[in-house]
Amino acid sequence: MSALRILLLGGGNMGGALARGWFAGGGEALDVTLVDPKLGDAIRPLVEAGSVRHAQAVPAETADVVVVAVKPQMMDAALPALKPAIGSSTLVVSIAAGTPIAAIERHLGEAAVVRAMPNTPALIGRGITGCFGNARVGEAEQAVTEQLLAGCGPVEWVGSEALIDAVTAVSGSGPAYVFYLTEALAEAGAAAGLDLDLAMRLARATVSGAGELMRQSDETPARLRQNVTSPNGTTAAALGVLMAAEGGLAPLMREAVAAAKRRAEELSQG
Repeated sequence: MSALRILLLGGGNMGGALARGWFAGGGEALDVTLVDPKLGDAIRPLVEAGSVRHAQAVPAETADVVVVAVKPQMMDAALPALKPAIGSSTLVVSIAAGTPIAAIERHLGEAAVVRAMPNTPALIGRGITGCFGNARVGEAEQAVTEQLLAGCGPVEWVGSEALIDAVTAVSGSGPAYVFYLTEALAEAGAAAGLDLDLAMRLARATVSGAGELMRQSDETPARLRQNVTSPNGTTAAALGVLMAAEGGLAPLMREAVAAAKRRAEELSQG
């Protein structure tokens, strides 16, 4: 079997994370060319080791897969340059936020296009990616997409492109919510009398440890929460505030996710 020919446009953090995932799984059946004027720190070792070729411009040869990992504001300039790499069976996987499939099709024609939304934990192989493919994406293209994205974490498919905006609001932006929760927990600890540095160490370890416990456990988050909560205890007292019908965390989180989804829709519409 010949190697899968991959053209990676963009070698920044996310492009580098994807490439690291490919070669962490072996990478023997991959032929990867990176197109980027500069090398990011994540992908540099792969280029220096000879695993990935580095080109300044798109080679004039078709690729099996084109992975677009540039910033959204660069897409209008970057997409036309990809035409030499697009053949009748080329799969295009875009991780550029806010760029709809129709915009990619306008530049690249009738290609199989997957719009994917990973998140920043992909940088350590612990992300999750939501995907939607156009009508030309079948089971074979889905399998290749999953093969290429799985090194960064699980891959989930949604039933309509509009739902990518909801994926963006939940998992794409979600790490920032967790980081802010950690900040707020540490600040609350300092307000309760702890040294701020100690409060931050406690908060960071608690949030990361709880996340790992949730990842490894078969229990639902609700059950894990209940396991920590003794009747009339300290946790119950705190949850009485966080779970309030008005002003609690759940209605606030719904409002936050809705705001992120609206903004994602605005960006997708240009």
